Amino acid sequence: MKHRVVITGMGVCAPNGIGLKAFSDAIFSGKSGIKFHQKLADLNFGCQIAGQPEIPEGMLENYFTALQLRDLQSSGIEYGMIAGVDAWTDAGLAPTDKDTVDYDSGIVFGVSLLGAEKFRSAIYLTDEGKVRRLGSTSVVQTMASGISAYLGGYLGCGNQVTTNSSACTTGLESVLMGYERVSNGDAVRMLVGSCNDSGPYIWGGFDAMRVLTKKYNEDPEAGSRPMQEDANGFVPGAGAGALVLETLESAQQRGAKIYAEILGGAVNSGGQRNGGTMTAPNSEAVQHCIKTAVKNAGVSATEIDTINGHLTSTGMCPTEIANWSEALELKGEDFPYINSLKSMTGHCLAAAGSIETVATILELEEGRVFGNINSAHIHPEILERVAQGKVLTQTIDMPVKVAAKASFGFGDVNCCMIFKKFE
Repeated sequence: MKHRVVITGMGVCAPNGIGLKAFSDAIFSGKSGIKFHQKLADLNFGCQIAGQPEIPEGMLENYFTALQLRDLQSSGIEYGMIAGVDAWTDAGLAPTDKDTVDYDSGIVFGVSLLGAEKFRSAIYLTDEGKVRRLGSTSVVQTMASGISAYLGGYLGCGNQVTTNSSACTTGLESVLMGYERVSNGDAVRMLVGSCNDSGPYIWGGFDAMRVLTKKYNEDPEAGSRPMQEDANGFVPGAGAGALVLETLESAQQRGAKIYAEILGGAVNSGGQRNGGTMTAPNSEAVQHCIKTAVKNAGVSATEIDTINGHLTSTGMCPTEIANWSEALELKGEDFPYINSLKSMTGHCLAAAGSIETVATILELEEGRVFGNINSAHIHPEILERVAQGKVLTQTIDMPVKVAAKASFGFGDVNCCMIFKKFE
């Protein structure tokens, strides 16, 4: 017997807002979190702007012990703990006491690279023959599963506690993985999400690939331009998003607030064939993923009110729109509203899918669809497929019943999820 799965808690640490209230206010008002970073300029980056959460002084003391903070250098773990613990609290849950393990609850929290700053300092100390000065947290701060381990220990979760990593698909894939575990009855609830470090050691490789914009160093908020004719590269970002997934039975028994229901999803790979490469999608596979997600969700394409796309602000945006149109068999005015949070946050890499999923659920919760900023010059190839009014330039009030979210990542990997307002 499959269980219905609902979302009962959310947390977010994003470039344009930390905490649900600040983040919601930001996305619906069109507030950007992209700023100029002098350190990137000093290091001769072509792209000197980025989206990075600004953690207020003293906030981390609410999530870490004094001992943990003493040599904490992993920004991704900081972001992930804020988002994850906040989601747990938002769901009306609390950490277990020190002698209790919660075997009904688990964690899937994804990353791409973690602890780059810590790893850098560890390399220097090792090369200098000072291995004994590395400290006791070098391993946990740099291992991929460091974030799920920190969260698991804080909350006392005894079900599966793990980390996934699938490039830019990571965050949304974690949602699908947690959904399947709860739906299959292997867990009562799962904390899912993802995080990504910030800083030059994370963003440098993308700058070297020349996939980042270099034209907006003096106008940072205008730099991320998804679906626009003048888009010339993405803006790097960082942060974390988290959601608590739970069986409907458990949520109702607890009297928990229910944000939305997960109807289903799909994940696949294009195999780097038929036009797909390490960095470009196999369109056939993308369309197959979308179609499978819609089929698994048990809805028709015409029921989808809005799409939160991957849409990174590169030359691939028209291709993505074409794939959505082909997969859903919808064009023009029949196409759903479509937006990209990356216009306000930049591309938060492994954290993108989870942060953007939180934004999608807020649309269902609040009955509003957030607008895309920097949207004055929509790419003409997109307008051949989609009516201009479907690419919103400002937030509109609209009762959203069904929403789609997709992420596509390096390695030609894809994930799509369908969510519904709970009734």
